[in-house]
Amino acid sequence: MSQHVRVVIVGSGPAGYTAAIYTARAELEPLVLAGLQFGGQLMLTTDVENYPGFPAGVTGPDLMDLFRKQAERFGARVLLDDATRIDLSERPFRVATAEAQFRADAVIVATGASARWLGLASEQRLVNKGVSACATCDGALYRGKPMAVVGGGDTAMEEALFLTRFATKVTVIHRRDQLRASKIMQERAFKNGKIEFAWNSAVEEVLGDEFVTGVRIRDVAAGGTRELPVEALFVAIGHEPNTQLLRGQLELDDVGYLKVEAGSSRTGVEGVFACGDAMDPGYRQAVTAAGTGCMAAIDAERWLAEQGIA
Repeated sequence: MSQHVRVVIVGSGPAGYTAAIYTARAELEPLVLAGLQFGGQLMLTTDVENYPGFPAGVTGPDLMDLFRKQAERFGARVLLDDATRIDLSERPFRVATAEAQFRADAVIVATGASARWLGLASEQRLVNKGVSACATCDGALYRGKPMAVVGGGDTAMEEALFLTRFATKVTVIHRRDQLRASKIMQERAFKNGKIEFAWNSAVEEVLGDEFVTGVRIRDVAAGGTRELPVEALFVAIGHEPNTQLLRGQLELDDVGYLKVEAGSSRTGVEGVFACGDAMDPGYRQAVTAAGTGCMAAIDAERWLAEQGIA
């Protein structure tokens, strides 16, 4: 038997939990399918220094725990289960986990995005110990140290340019002999005296025991390896929006990000709203995700009121 709820929120990062806080305060009694990897990408972040209200910083897991407790305080129900199926073909919408089925008058999608990694065991071992996928989040933690960025697109150039504010030197490691980035981003990077390039190179191993001390890179054209001494490695080879369950049901861009109406969280299906990194390829910050979570909650509350449900 399926349970009926007014709002199901799929996802539990800053966007999902903020949507839960707002819909719970509106007495909509939201159900949050937080997932087994609850809390989103901040659960992989040791120190968060740029979220307002925490002048001394806060760990990612602690911040997400505070979000969850605040949502539950107002009546949100949080299940640590993954959504395995979402059916938006008719209302009430149907959302299922491995253990339960739900019918929802409104759905808020806050499934986030996942950074693409290199797939190295040494890389994963040193995440938050010098390895990161977000320069804006973690760059300042390695002030005064040499750093490296992996990638050759606009995101990699943006990360490298941003990191020059803190690094003694930034080495861009790229598999090819030319960048994929736009001309203007290439020009900015080439003109910056702090940025160097390791062309035709791939990271073979991240070096270090407790913290990153360097990377071993392989020349993919000539063969051979060399070690590059750096104390932070930023992987900038893209993100993958977690929207697989919505393919064919909601409009996605070429990468897979959910499309919403400009200035709102409304998708192309009435009663379905999107927020956070699942619909934001541009900013990907906790504070912007929380902001769009607020938008989705307000949009959902207003839509439900129009339907005579809220």
